Amino acid sequence: MELLQYDFMIRALVASLMVGLTAPMVGIYLVQRRLALIGDGIGHVALTGVALGFLTGTAPVGAALVCAVLGAGAIELIRARGRASADVALAVMFYGGIAGGVVLIGLSADRPANLTAYLFGAITTTSGEDLAVFAALSVAVLAVAVGLAPRLFAVSNDEEFARASGMNVMGLNLLLAALTAATVVISMRVVGLLLISALMILPNAVAQVVATSFRSSLLIAVAVGVGVGLGGTTASYYLNTPSGGTIVLLAIAVFLVATLTTAARRAVHSRRAHDLAEHTHEHGPGCGHPAIEHGDHVDYEHDGHRHAIHGAHYDDH
Repeated sequence: MELLQYDFMIRALVASLMVGLTAPMVGIYLVQRRLALIGDGIGHVALTGVALGFLTGTAPVGAALVCAVLGAGAIELIRARGRASADVALAVMFYGGIAGGVVLIGLSADRPANLTAYLFGAITTTSGEDLAVFAALSVAVLAVAVGLAPRLFAVSNDEEFARASGMNVMGLNLLLAALTAATVVISMRVVGLLLISALMILPNAVAQVVATSFRSSLLIAVAVGVGVGLGGTTASYYLNTPSGGTIVLLAIAVFLVATLTTAARRAVHSRRAHDLAEHTHEHGPGCGHPAIEHGDHVDYEHDGHRHAIHGAHYDDH
């Protein structure tokens, strides 16, 4: 492939693969806890860290990670209080994070280009150093998410049950917040701080539509995440479009296709069930409908379907 001739595109594809693996893996617990937009809020806080890194001349990725982890921990502590003012406090933190980032970047020498790159993603600017940091974070996130999956599932699904089982609910919630913060930092050069929440949530939204269990949901979400990450990055190269927006639009398209396909399938099944429920004709020799031998029984063709006598009802083929 043409794009594999360029080192920056190889780095971009590897970064997309890491994001596609980690974002849905963490996002599935956020969806279960009805915190779908928490990644967006942490992204706002991480922007302050990026700006602080530029202003002080330190690594923006490292500064963003520190700010994101601290912000995620604060968000979880505020949420755990469960007071009416918690939403307001979270909103202040979210808006303060992005406002602080804008102001600090305005004070630094590198202004417009770097702000846009971190807000909306600039995957082709991912350096080898960035890739090494992202790889280390990805391994850590995946190891914790997989190793503690039963406990994270229990806490996300029913905190009271987890607490009654002797689990450290607050510790696990803070750990999940830290995982979310790390995932935000891993993803910021690929889809941008303002779009990362979409890659955490949309693959899991697709999985919820088509999957039948938590395990299958997780596998489908990761498969969709990797698919749209690599597919969107490849498409952005050939279409000359921003990688972050392209990846998210592709994820939305997959979600719409999955939703429409599932709805159509359910409509067909519902119609067939309705037709069978209203079926009062008794099939048998001389009933007027063609008889077709089918293994150890006989089907009767009726209105384009095959009906087979099964006890007191008919099976539809």
